[in-house]
Amino acid sequence: MSTTEPGEWDPSHLPPQDGRTYLVTGANAGVGYFASEHLARAGAHVIMSGRHPNRLAAAHDALEARVPGASVETLLLDVANPGSVRAAAASVRGGLFERTRLDGVIFNAGIVHTPRVRTETRDGRELVFSTNALGHFVLGAELLVSLAKSATSRWTPRMVWLGSISTRMGAFDPVDMQLERSYSGWKAYVQSKVAAQALGFEADARLRDARLPVQSVVAHPGYSIGGRTPRVTGVNEPGTVKRIRDLLQSPIAQGKDAGARTIVRALVDPSISSGEYWGPKYLTRGPAVRQRPSATSVDPEVRRRVWEACEELSGIEWPFQKAVRAAR
Repeated sequence: MSTTEPGEWDPSHLPPQDGRTYLVTGANAGVGYFASEHLARAGAHVIMSGRHPNRLAAAHDALEARVPGASVETLLLDVANPGSVRAAAASVRGGLFERTRLDGVIFNAGIVHTPRVRTETRDGRELVFSTNALGHFVLGAELLVSLAKSATSRWTPRMVWLGSISTRMGAFDPVDMQLERSYSGWKAYVQSKVAAQALGFEADARLRDARLPVQSVVAHPGYSIGGRTPRVTGVNEPGTVKRIRDLLQSPIAQGKDAGARTIVRALVDPSISSGEYWGPKYLTRGPAVRQRPSATSVDPEVRRRVWEACEELSGIEWPFQKAVRAAR
């Protein structure tokens, strides 16, 4: 599954990120929290976003306690709610007067433990697809101009889409992306992650066509579980039973802090090119390496259909030409 890994990379000593600003969705727990922590340790200003105010505040406090002097702020954002996405993006754009740049975004927020029965959002979209894929499509559109404005001769702003090893394990039906005909929790998760990966690869193609100085990379955290993750008050507090159960999975699993390292590398490693796919070396665990994605998520027809479905469902098109003008 893996291919060669360009250059040496020490996940505990990231390249200095001072002066850069990154937005992480779903940052109050799991991979999103630890990605935020890794970035803050490297000197970046991190915008931690999430939909639960109390959980987000707890994660913010935990990060500041674990990374003294961290530059971090919080942003309420529910990726399954288009209104919330637009409001959050407007807040980010409005804050750029002080920071002057947005250097990257990690599209991390998502549903892993899916509903047993099909559930819809307030605007009538299937919940898992809306959370794991559609909401980030909308956020990408809303932040594209800000990302393009931040390009320099030394850094190209980057978006990272979170994929999953599950994309190799299930079928994808581009005709029934919202699972109106047949629903199962597993199918909903796989479909949403195929869609997220397809959006990431299609974004790369469209960004290249528009000659925009913004990159799109897809990465997955392998099999990262809470019981293999360091205890962080208010963020990750697995009980004894879960610790024991997850310990039995040690040969194939890793902690969420380790999974986050792959995502962070996909965001900040200058040797990585737009359109690449990254994941743990041993598929479910291990150091980050470049990999081959599932055939479905790179299929041009699947990518096109997913992109156009997201445009139709959201009523939004990415402002490529406006971003090109902003980048000049």
